[in-house]
Amino acid sequence: MTFAILFGGSSYEHEISIVSAITLKKVLKKSGLQFIFVDAGREFWLIEPEKMKSKTFSSGEYKKGRKLTLEHGGFFTVGGGLLGGKKKKVEFDVLLNVIHGRDGEDGKIAGIMEFFGIPFIGPRLEASVCSYSKLDTKLLAEALGIATLEYRLLVKGGERRVDLDFPLIVKPVHLGSSIGVSVVRGSEEFDYALDVAFEFDDQVLVEPFVEGIVEYNLAGCRSSVWELSLVEEPQKEEFLDFDKKYMDFSRDEKVHEAVIDAGLKEELEGAFKKIYDPLFLGSLIRCDFFVIDGKVHLNEINPVPGSMAHYLFDDYESMLERLAAHLPRERSIPIDYRYIDRIQKAKGKA
Repeated sequence: MTFAILFGGSSYEHEISIVSAITLKKVLKKSGLQFIFVDAGREFWLIEPEKMKSKTFSSGEYKKGRKLTLEHGGFFTVGGGLLGGKKKKVEFDVLLNVIHGRDGEDGKIAGIMEFFGIPFIGPRLEASVCSYSKLDTKLLAEALGIATLEYRLLVKGGERRVDLDFPLIVKPVHLGSSIGVSVVRGSEEFDYALDVAFEFDDQVLVEPFVEGIVEYNLAGCRSSVWELSLVEEPQKEEFLDFDKKYMDFSRDEKVHEAVIDAGLKEELEGAFKKIYDPLFLGSLIRCDFFVIDGKVHLNEINPVPGSMAHYLFDDYESMLERLAAHLPRERSIPIDYRYIDRIQKAKGKA
């Protein structure tokens, strides 16, 4: 099977996406791979596998490659030289959406892929909308009966006070990778933390910061069966800031499974399945959970997780192939113009 790795995008997490794509080149050893880069101007470029190095993008060298157009059924090169300007389709079986943040997780890529009839692994439009916003994620969890931390929503230019006790954690609503996130231990730090968060987003969530909280990460999908990863207990200092997550996304080794009892594992897996099915069918997601006083809380949904969460699986590549073989299909709607024909006949214009 050949995968097209789509990465980059117009996002604060653009560089994280590049790191994830480079990591997947190391991880997917049996599959055929095509690499399609989306630059900051949202133009598509075909990147040769040997050019999949960070310097290719930071130096602008990628512009020496082939620019792509997107048409129904796929991506096409328009080359000079030996190609003589003739279009050539980029051949692959399934596209893998590895664009983190805006473009990849907000629904734009999902909509474009479905519109142009390109099979892809990634969150569909509704799933993207629900998980891109931390606020909507909380509302989804509430509707599913899954607990989340108490929160307050602040809007840029509006009220800056909350009725929660310190310490607090301040988060931009629409960003990942801990960008713009601050832990606030007193009122004198609160305004500054909000200034930082509002640099990246017009909406901010404020939650209690729970000292020593235990977090568990679980990834998975549903092909013909449930494909769930091991449960990881990330080792943290206070919280994973941008730099730690950036380095974390480049890892290509497996992690150790958390030491938890069967009951807690069953609760975590049950919550994951509630969240995933049917909203996230066709995607590989990671959910991050807290356990507080023995109760499972959803922290966030990662619809396009860093490095696609490969490090949580024993046989990641085979799992991706099974998922690719069981993607949801958009319903076909027959258009026969029967209604217009009836109107024309009624007017005597048939």
